[in-house]
Amino acid sequence: MLSRLSTASRSLAWLPALCTLAATTLPAPAGRELAVNTSTVPAVPTDTPPEKLPVFTEPPPLFAAATSLQANPPPVAAAPAPSQNVTINLIRNLVKRGLLPQEDADALIKQAEADAATARDQAQAAQTETLQAAAQVAVQVAAQASEAPPAGDDAVRVTYIPETVKAQMREQIKAEVMAQAREENWAAPRTMPEWVARFRVAGDLRVRYEADVFPDGNDNTGSFPNFNAINTGQPFDVSGTVFSPQLNVDQNRNRVRLRARMGAEIQMGEGFTGGMRIATGDSNSPVSTNQSLGSSGGNFSKYAIWLDRAFLKYEAGGTPERNLAVSVGRFDNPFFSSEVTWDSDLGFDGAAIAGRYQVAKWLTPFFSGGAFPVYNTDFNFSSNQPAKFKSDDKWLYGAQIGVDLKPARGFTVKVAGAYYYFDNISGKLSTPYTPLNASDAGNTDNTRPSFAQKGNTYMALRNIVPTADNNFGTSLQYQYFGLASKFRELAITGRIDYDGWEPFRISLNGEWIKNLAFDEDATNLIAINNRGPNDSLGGLGKFDGGNTAWITNLTIGSVALDKRWNWNLGVNYRYVESDAVVDGFTDSDFGLGGTNLKGYTLYGNIALSQRVSLGLRWMSAGEITGPPLKTDIIQVDINGKF
Repeated sequence: MLSRLSTASRSLAWLPALCTLAATTLPAPAGRELAVNTSTVPAVPTDTPPEKLPVFTEPPPLFAAATSLQANPPPVAAAPAPSQNVTINLIRNLVKRGLLPQEDADALIKQAEADAATARDQAQAAQTETLQAAAQVAVQVAAQASEAPPAGDDAVRVTYIPETVKAQMREQIKAEVMAQAREENWAAPRTMPEWVARFRVAGDLRVRYEADVFPDGNDNTGSFPNFNAINTGQPFDVSGTVFSPQLNVDQNRNRVRLRARMGAEIQMGEGFTGGMRIATGDSNSPVSTNQSLGSSGGNFSKYAIWLDRAFLKYEAGGTPERNLAVSVGRFDNPFFSSEVTWDSDLGFDGAAIAGRYQVAKWLTPFFSGGAFPVYNTDFNFSSNQPAKFKSDDKWLYGAQIGVDLKPARGFTVKVAGAYYYFDNISGKLSTPYTPLNASDAGNTDNTRPSFAQKGNTYMALRNIVPTADNNFGTSLQYQYFGLASKFRELAITGRIDYDGWEPFRISLNGEWIKNLAFDEDATNLIAINNRGPNDSLGGLGKFDGGNTAWITNLTIGSVALDKRWNWNLGVNYRYVESDAVVDGFTDSDFGLGGTNLKGYTLYGNIALSQRVSLGLRWMSAGEITGPPLKTDIIQVDINGKF
């Protein structure tokens, strides 16, 4: 307000000259005099006869202008409202090109018009306040002028300022104040704080009904040990008469499951971004964010929230076809792959680099790679012994190279080859010792997997010496289990898309994986599962696992479920041998997760709105080797994203 008053005061610099000109043409009634500086008015001798005084045949220029302003006052300048022409034209062009549904375009245009109306209202309110202040200043200045003390010898007397002149003064002050308001952005609509524009928040919700059905004929005689339960708890005494923890293979279950995820990506400038995401989950499982309702204590107990992503990323290039990105922390899968190699919920810890460079419109090579800690040994391992055991940290090193092709109109092809090297992930036999209770650790206990599903081949980790303390090997056989095979995975992944029938797409994708480090003969000597029937003497059957996996998938329908009644349908078949991939990182849904599985998946999805969809999936899986085990799973999902 102080700046506005200062502006108004400066605007009155022309007032003495105005009043002086008025004095040359207006009579001066006694008692109302105003001192006016005559330095800018030509002197008129005081003894000049009336008939010799200058006569104005037309009003002086200032009065002519003032009279014109009074008769035709200029419109009050309105604060500029946001223009939407470019935005609306862009939206309509997107609709014309088929890239944006008309329903979404109408909603965007309506929102833009509402925002513009709000901005105009805010600008008009600021303008009204400014004009009221200017009018008050004009009245105060005019009042002070009428009460001014007598002037010196170089002034003439004017009886009063006509109302028309006062009105002209007010209008000119208003015009000058509003001009400054526009220049200094007084009347600009309020904008959001700068930091808000740097955040992009997104999330999704999914509610799922799941039926897990076990057909008749599954082996429920104790043939499916739950190695994950054993390895994450107290070691199991294999000499006892009690069954080890077992997987459910014969009792159907129905579950309602919830998944909630929310994250933010933050622009940090100069190519840097950061990201965080939280998610639900029954446990800290790396391959599932599902929370079964009624679990975790039941009785409407609250559920846990986990840190699912947290990363920093630097990008150079910044275009879809030419970019280099380096990520550190916990981030999404950096590799082009299928759910057989890496579950879609899996987050990668460590550091990754990915880049792509378009060399022609039809050819864009790309690559990715990184180093990822899989397991870090407990700093105090073993915690109950003064002399600590050697660390056996586990790492994954991965590299991939591929190419995007556009061989013909409507077709896109993507092909890549990857190599995944797991260091120290297989189990190791301990130095010989005799555990006297469940707390006596072996020096290779930390080579057991900290998370597993099922399917991989396992070996016993502890080299227990028979002594009198354990009845010469007939008791106190506390045991942990580790992976019997090493893993060096070669994966070839491909996808072909046909978009000639937009907005519908036909997509065929697949992947072939082979564990190059698999040694069938060596595994046969130590494997305790994935064997054929026992021999006639009761000895263990021959190891019957494998090291190859493949999947092929066909999808038809909408590219994205972002408009009501968009849909897609799909089918896939997979064959995943026991030690082709690490079972802890593969798909957690098919066959209830893991390897040593084969079978079909049928699925379909339909959009109920721009951000809500309904999905149905049926999966039928069976064991490849070992005792019979079949699983049918039905999932009904309702998904919402924001």
